[in-house]
Amino acid sequence: MTDGPQGTEPAHGAASRVQEAEQARTRDTVRLAVVVGALGVVFGDIGTSPIYTLQTVFNPDDPHPVPVSTDNVYGVVSLVFWSVMIIVTVTYILLAMRADNDGEGGIMALITLVRRWSSRLGSKAAAALAALGIFGASLFFGDSMITPAISVLSAVEGLKVVEPSLGDAVVPITAVIIVTLFLVQRRGTAAVGRVFGPVMILWFLAIGACGVVGISDHPDILKSLSPTYALGFLFGHWGTAFFALAAIVLAVTGAEALYADMGHFGRRAITRGWLLLVLPACVLSYMGQGALILADPDNISSPFFLLVPDWGRWPMVLLATAATVIASQAVITGAYSVASQAARLGYLPRLRIAHTSESTIGQIYVPWINWLLMVSVLTLVFAFRSSAELAYAFGMAVTGTMTITTLLFLNVARVKWGTPTWLLAVGGGLLLFVDLLFVAANMTKLVHGAWLPLLIGLTAFTVMTTWQRGREIVTAQRARAEGALPEFVDDLRSGKAATRQVPGTAVFLNRDKATAPLAMRANVEHNHVRHEQVVILSLTTEPIPRVPADERIVVDDLGYTDDGIVHVTARFGYMETPDVPGTLAMLSPDETEGRLQLDQASYFLSKIELRRGTAPTMAPWRKRLFIATSYITADAAEHFSLPRDRTVIMGSHIEV
Repeated sequence: MTDGPQGTEPAHGAASRVQEAEQARTRDTVRLAVVVGALGVVFGDIGTSPIYTLQTVFNPDDPHPVPVSTDNVYGVVSLVFWSVMIIVTVTYILLAMRADNDGEGGIMALITLVRRWSSRLGSKAAAALAALGIFGASLFFGDSMITPAISVLSAVEGLKVVEPSLGDAVVPITAVIIVTLFLVQRRGTAAVGRVFGPVMILWFLAIGACGVVGISDHPDILKSLSPTYALGFLFGHWGTAFFALAAIVLAVTGAEALYADMGHFGRRAITRGWLLLVLPACVLSYMGQGALILADPDNISSPFFLLVPDWGRWPMVLLATAATVIASQAVITGAYSVASQAARLGYLPRLRIAHTSESTIGQIYVPWINWLLMVSVLTLVFAFRSSAELAYAFGMAVTGTMTITTLLFLNVARVKWGTPTWLLAVGGGLLLFVDLLFVAANMTKLVHGAWLPLLIGLTAFTVMTTWQRGREIVTAQRARAEGALPEFVDDLRSGKAATRQVPGTAVFLNRDKATAPLAMRANVEHNHVRHEQVVILSLTTEPIPRVPADERIVVDDLGYTDDGIVHVTARFGYMETPDVPGTLAMLSPDETEGRLQLDQASYFLSKIELRRGTAPTMAPWRKRLFIATSYITADAAEHFSLPRDRTVIMGSHIEV
C-alpha cells in the first residue's frame, strides 16, 4: 500500500518548514546582535554630539556669537539637520562605505585602494593622494585626543545644571574618569562590550523621548526640516551663518568612525543602526533643543540637559557620562587600529600590540599609543577646562579628515568603478563644496583652538613620512651590506664559504629572498657553522586586511633540493599579527627538504643600530627624528611570537 509513504510526506514537509523557520530566527538573532554591537561601538561619538552642538553654536562667549532669534534658531537647526543628512547619510553611509578594502573601511583602507590602483591614476597623482590620506590619518590621531576630552567634559558639565555648586568639581571628576578609562584599556573591551549596546540603545531612546517632549511644546520647530530654512539662513545671514558652521560641524563628529569600524560590523548593520535609531534620535534631540531655546533664550546655557525634566537630570548626567565614555572608548580603539595599520604599511615602526579578545580580531591594545593618548587627553582637559573651549579644536580635526576622505573616495570611484566624469564633477563637487565650506569656517577659529589639531596632524604626518623615508634609506643600505642570497647559497654549496654543519633547524628572519640575512652571513663568516636545516623566512604585509590560509606560504628551494636550505615567504594582511612558529608548522617535510624540528629550532634576528651619517639622504633634523622614533620599535621576538629562550639576536650598524 502507498498510504504509509504518502502519509509521511506532510510530516517531512512540516519538519522542513520548522527547520527553515528556526534557521531564519537564528539569522535574525545574529543580525540583531550585530546591529546592537554596532550601536555600542560605532555610534558613541556621533551619538553624543547633541550634548554640546547647539550649546556651542549659541555660546555668547564665542568670538562670533549667533544672536538668539526665531529666524536664527530655525536656520541653525535646519543647517544641523541637512549637514547630518549630506555628510553622514549621503557621503559616508550611502557612498564611502561602498569603497571597502576586503570589508575594511576607513581612511587607511582608501589609501590602500589608491595605492592598488596607482597605475590608472599615475604614480605622481597616487603618491600625492596617499600623502594626503596619511595627513588625514594624522588628523584622526588629533581627533582621538580631543574626543575623550570634549565628550567626558560635556557630560560631567551637566553637574552644573543639576547642582551649580559642583561646578569646580567638573575638571577633577573628568580627569579621574579619563585616567580610569585608559588604565583599563589593557584588559580589553570584550567584557565591557557586551553592555555597550544596551547602554547606547537606552541613551538614544532617552534623548529621542526628551526631544519629543520639547517638540510637543513648540511643534513649529519641525518646519526647520525644510532645506529652505537652512539655505535662507546661510545666504540670507551669511556673516552669521558662516561663522556658525564652525560649531554646526560638531553634529557630524564621529562620521569617520562609522566608516573605520565597518570591518567589525559590516555596512548593513551600521546602515540599519543609523537609519532606524541613531539618526531619528539625534534629529529629535536637536529639534527639541531648538524648541526649548525658542521658548526661553536663556536655555542656551545648556539646552541638552535643560530639555530633561527636573526629576530625570541626575540619571541623564550619569547616562551621558556612560555614553561619552563609550564614545571615547570607540575612538581610542580606532587610534589603536590606525596606528597598527600604519605600522604594517611602513609608516610607523613595529609597535607592541596585544590582542585582547580571542573572538574579535579588531580588539587590540597598543601600550605606547595608549599612554601617549592619556597624557595628551589630560593635558587638553587641564588646559581648556570646558567643552566649549575645546569645540573649535574638535571641528578642525573633523572637517579636515572628512574632506580628505571625500577626495580619496571620488578618486577611487573614478578609477575602480569608472564613474562618469560629469557625475563626479557635479555630485562630487557638491560634496566637496560642503566639506570645504566647513573647513573654511573652522579656519577662522585658528587662534581660538583650531590650530591644535593641525599641529597634532602635522607632527604625526612628519613622523610617519620621515619614518617611511628613513626606512627606504636603511633598506637600501642593508641590501648592499647583506649581498645577494643566490650567490651566498652557491658559495655554501661549493665550499667556498668554509663551514661546519651542525644538527638542528635554524630560522633566519629576513626582508626578502634577494639578499642574505645579516645574522646568517655573520654566523658563517665568524662562527663558520651552518645548521643542517635552514629556513630563511620573509614576512610580507599585503595591502589587504587578511590573507587566506591557503595563500599564506610560498616556498623556494633556492636552486637546490638537497642542501637543506629553503626560503619561505609568509604573507599577512595588515590587520593580522604574524605568528612565525605557527606559520612554519603549516609546512610539510616535502616542502622543507626534511622535517623541521620546530620544538628545538633556533631563531636568528638581525638587529640594526642606526647612526647619523654625513650622506645627504635627509635633513639632519629628520635623521635625528628617524633615529629617535626607532627607539619605540617593539621587541621583534615578542612581535613575531618567537620563543625567547631559543632566539638569538646578532647586531650590526647602519648610517642614515
